[in-house]
Amino acid sequence: MKMISWNVNGLRAAVGKGFMEYFKEADADIFSLQETKLQEGQIQLETEGYHQYWNYAEKKGYSGVAVFTKAEPVSISYGLGIEEHDKEGRVITLEFPDFYHVTVYTPNSQQENARLDYRMEWDDAFREYLKQLDEKKPVIVCGDLNVAHQEIDLKNPSTNRRSAGFTDEERGKFTELLDAGFLDSFRYFYPDATGVYSWWSYRFNARKNNAGWRIDYYVVSKRLGEKMKDAKIHTEITGSDHCPVELDIEL
Repeated sequence: MKMISWNVNGLRAAVGKGFMEYFKEADADIFSLQETKLQEGQIQLETEGYHQYWNYAEKKGYSGVAVFTKAEPVSISYGLGIEEHDKEGRVITLEFPDFYHVTVYTPNSQQENARLDYRMEWDDAFREYLKQLDEKKPVIVCGDLNVAHQEIDLKNPSTNRRSAGFTDEERGKFTELLDAGFLDSFRYFYPDATGVYSWWSYRFNARKNNAGWRIDYYVVSKRLGEKMKDAKIHTEITGSDHCPVELDIEL
């Protein structure tokens, strides 16, 4: 199976920058989006051969995720089932016969880490949610997790030690997630790869200079490790400040 995840940072804007052409060319079995920034009814996408699932934030023009899948899932759920975490349209879970597929847009800790305390609560709740799913069947998680886990996951670690997405607290929570029985698919295949990022600031010619961060992931249950075939980061694809990431797996 070919799976692709992309934070489009506004789907309507991305459509104007070639999103549908890439979507059709990619021909993924499951294609996930984060930061759609939509309300219901604001866009109509023709995705022939795919079932569409959307989760919208209550706040207009904010957050939001979507999943397009060729195979119809056994069941669909939205959010974590926790009211305080489910107002921003951040999670969709699709259950298939042999696995769960979870798309997530993790909250950003924001400037001066104004939302870091909430982020810690979210990370704990999300990890527990995944552990509960993992007790039933293997889990594949994809999306913008808003954390660069290791120093090799961003261009300038020394100057970003307290920046949102690279705090010790956020990195520690990602470590806790992996320790709970999950794998970072890209590092599974490329443990020492450097200079490979999935997000670049729109400022300072960051993308041109490849001054980026790897904050978009496929994280999978450890017992799926041997079923994975490859993990890719499509740095050549533009249309957002993020690029798509891919997981190839035999299921």
